Amino acid sequence: MYPWLVFIHSLSAMVSIGPYIVLIPMLRKLKSSEGAVTDSYLDSFQFTVRLTKHAGHVLVGSGLLLMWLGDWPWTTSWIAGTFIVLFASLFFLARAFSPTIRKLREPGHDRIALVRKLGRALYIYLFVLFLMLWLMVMKPQLW
Repeated sequence: MYPWLVFIHSLSAMVSIGPYIVLIPMLRKLKSSEGAVTDSYLDSFQFTVRLTKHAGHVLVGSGLLLMWLGDWPWTTSWIAGTFIVLFASLFFLARAFSPTIRKLREPGHDRIALVRKLGRALYIYLFVLFLMLWLMVMKPQLW
């Protein structure tokens, strides 16, 4: 059972990170898109946030089961560090994408500034996700 949980955990990590990479080329196109095309790009952003949120639930659940079955204590530095980064990222994710996407759907907005804000949020969140991935893969002794 443990190897299957590792597989599920790894797959959910890929689903949690991968779709954000696809959004990078959309940022440039979003600056100049019009009408239905803009809506499809914004729908892609919203779908990605929703998909990765649910994949994150599987990721955390499988990680907790792996900790329990593998007898990993909470005090292990890379586990504690990952959970600290995870909880910080939850607050960031809640405010990073949805409000900006909502404003982009409204008429009379400063598109360039909002797309720049969306891009900054995307790159910051990717950094946070890769930081958690690094902690999980490299398992550094932080203390």
